[in-house]
Amino acid sequence: MTLADAVIAVRSASKTWAGVRALDQVSLAVRRGEMVALIGASGSGKSTLLRCIAGLATIDPGEGLIEAFETRLQANGRLTGAVRAARRRIGFIFQQFNLVGRLSLFTNAALGSLGRTPFWRGLLGLWPPATRAAAMAALVRVGVADQAGQRANTLSGGQQQRGAIARTLVQQAEIILADEPVASLDPVAARRVMEILRALNRQDGLTVLVTLHQVDHALRYCDRVIALKGGRIAYDGPASGLGHDILIDIYGPEFQDAFQEGPPP
Repeated sequence: MTLADAVIAVRSASKTWAGVRALDQVSLAVRRGEMVALIGASGSGKSTLLRCIAGLATIDPGEGLIEAFETRLQANGRLTGAVRAARRRIGFIFQQFNLVGRLSLFTNAALGSLGRTPFWRGLLGLWPPATRAAAMAALVRVGVADQAGQRANTLSGGQQQRGAIARTLVQQAEIILADEPVASLDPVAARRVMEILRALNRQDGLTVLVTLHQVDHALRYCDRVIALKGGRIAYDGPASGLGHDILIDIYGPEFQDAFQEGPPP
């Protein structure tokens, strides 16, 4: 696949934080409709890469560039004028949910429409009928419609994260960038969130790029895995090709101790 075929394209992108090179000449391309896991040890650059793709952080000045929907979003260390329009088509799911705690789950989901709804209507809760219908449909889709009227901060982590996914559905996002979406969840809630993301990918054709610490989730739910090590791509290929030796190289010998019986099949 070439960059021209991609819905997300990153070329020679670097990012330096406080003198530390978090990304080092990273290039990758993601095809429309793929579900791709980003894995790697803590500090490998996964979250930084995702934030740069979303335009939440800028890459270093130089030759690097980032494109989405065949439109340049970053070049020479600066965001372009196209980034705002692209953000309407890119949903971002954070590890800590990023919901407004004092607002109901329904309102948090409806906030996904702010790119298409006047701000004052959202501020007053005067959502158009189409937005109200879309918010409830999204909450039904992710299985939390019964909690629509509850304040977000009274819900479990899994319920809040499903509410965050519902918000991206109301947004009508074509790409979902999920940054450690299950890191704070118990195993059952984590599995449910990953199943929802996989269903949105398979049934709706959404492109999903998800950072994960859990290698077993990457192998189970994603067809392709990109591994970062020290800010560089150490592996990019099918999940089925991510063998034990590659994982040891990515995570170090401690990986053997963490998975005493080897990596998940």
